[in-house]
Amino acid sequence: MKHTRSLFSGLVASAVALAMVSTLAAQTVEGVAKVVRVKGPARYSTGGNVWQPLHSGMVLRPGTTVQTGTEEGSYVDLVLGGANAPVPQPVVYRPYIPDSMATMAYQPSAEQNVVRVWQNSALGIDKLTSMRTGADVVSETQLDLKMGRITGNVKKMTAASKYEVKLPNGVAGVRGTLYDISAEGVVKVFVGSMVLAWVDPKSGNVTTQVIMGGQQYDARTGQITPVSATEMGAFENIGLAMRVVTTPTPITLANNLAVTPISPVGFSGTGPLPEPVFTFGF
Repeated sequence: MKHTRSLFSGLVASAVALAMVSTLAAQTVEGVAKVVRVKGPARYSTGGNVWQPLHSGMVLRPGTTVQTGTEEGSYVDLVLGGANAPVPQPVVYRPYIPDSMATMAYQPSAEQNVVRVWQNSALGIDKLTSMRTGADVVSETQLDLKMGRITGNVKKMTAASKYEVKLPNGVAGVRGTLYDISAEGVVKVFVGSMVLAWVDPKSGNVTTQVIMGGQQYDARTGQITPVSATEMGAFENIGLAMRVVTTPTPITLANNLAVTPISPVGFSGTGPLPEPVFTFGF
């Protein structure tokens, strides 16, 4: 009997220890947003209607609101979820890709979740969390588009992860996609899909609409139409411009345009060489 009690006590202690380890392993981590590009005037606030100038390289925590100026062409790019994203070079040259091959060549999968806040827009960063559950990472992103327009490039997520954009009259759920959405309820999807739940401000009725890649939806009219070929091409260019790449050190062109080759970092000698990227150092 005494031996049985000791064995039972040992099993209970092991179970408690295992539960504690599992709890620690599944601990929720709060992420941040890093400012990687700023063009034109922009500011941020953490509350109390107190605003500060926004600059590239800043790290913003949930509870922050970012606002861009009315100047034409202004925008801010944010990497969501981590503070270690590199600040990209301002000008990057890529080999020419014919228009007929552009859509096939473009790979929409993102290394980072990046969102571009366009001119005269205000975006609240409400929640950025992640939790490792076994082999998977469950993330939760909640943004609040108070006014204006944003474009987002979302990396592939696990099934339990969430990425939501709140609007003044609705909320959009995003699944691994390149999207564009305005506070007025106009949604465009290049690849992937979105689900928009929209509350009519007059009747209070709720409408739910799935928007697939290549479609646009205007919640105000309830119309869903194809995205034009011109806009699809513009979408592709924006998606490429927004990417924050953490690949090997590029080949740098100095002011005299002399090429200085640099061996790719981390190349094991097997498989194809990484795609070359050229940066102009003007």
